[in-house]
Amino acid sequence: MTLKKDYFRPLAQVGSARPGDAVALAGGWSWFTHAEHVTREGRQGFVHVSELPQAWRDRLSAPRADVAGLNFAAPKIMGILNVTPDSFSDGGQYNAPQAALDRTLDLAAEGADIIDIGGESTRPGATYVPVAEECARTVPVIEAVRAGSNVPISIDTRKAQVGAAALKAGADLINDVAAFTFEPELAEVTAKAGAPVCLMHAQGDPTTMQDNPQYENVLLDVYDFLEERIEASVALGISRDQIISDPGIGFGKSLEHNLTLLQGLSLFHGLGVPVLLGASRKKFIGTLGHAPEAENRAPGSIAVALSAISQGIQIIRAHDVAPTRQAMTLFAATY
Repeated sequence: MTLKKDYFRPLAQVGSARPGDAVALAGGWSWFTHAEHVTREGRQGFVHVSELPQAWRDRLSAPRADVAGLNFAAPKIMGILNVTPDSFSDGGQYNAPQAALDRTLDLAAEGADIIDIGGESTRPGATYVPVAEECARTVPVIEAVRAGSNVPISIDTRKAQVGAAALKAGADLINDVAAFTFEPELAEVTAKAGAPVCLMHAQGDPTTMQDNPQYENVLLDVYDFLEERIEASVALGISRDQIISDPGIGFGKSLEHNLTLLQGLSLFHGLGVPVLLGASRKKFIGTLGHAPEAENRAPGSIAVALSAISQGIQIIRAHDVAPTRQAMTLFAATY
């Protein structure tokens, strides 16, 4: 028999008109007084923060530790640097080390707090890139960036050997779209190096993940997966306060799945770790925003980012860093 499991989604708010009984969400800029009680049987109503189970209140309210030099008192931007020939948005533009360094300096000047470097496209339909090729794409770029800039670097990879080479070259954080399920050895590499990690949810492999994704309850299924992967990572020696979670928008999700996750993002604060949102230029934005070309999806991407920030999400992964930073600055100035 499966035991009933309770979930509590904080009803996040922002603004200076804050009631005396409000609690800061993850120690950040948003706050809440009530949470929605949810089970797999459906919505169970709303509870005041004072009535939350203590474990949930602690996880929802505790300030998040710094990760890879990032402090989460305010939201951060992860700038995207793809060194691949086939990424869905900017493939082939920054493959050479000097071009990648120049792009990194531009992204940092535009307001990126960390640069995410990837050598294997994980767009829907993408195929596997051999380890040697992925290392050849990423390691020289990481070395060039590290030599020319002190901006934090994350390596977007599923592979242990690539992760090890990237950390040796100067990367600060492992960003694994498979949450250590593709190559479990990557968890050992991360733990041995004492490196922080971002664990993302994906249903299936990039080659087939968008064929026909199915969930019993997408919000709770993704939450449970990430909770399990966090616990597994901690068991292997990775510090809990050095883990970031990512619900994996667009990775084995339909448009409806993506919207459900975006509407319920604040639930993921219950994992007790910072949350990253990677929705930039994704297909669902083009579908809803009538923008078939990825480079024309900045307005929709920014709208989604601001919605996430209003729910206390700590990291926004973005292609369009300068307009995202401008929007975030103005958003913060007006609440």
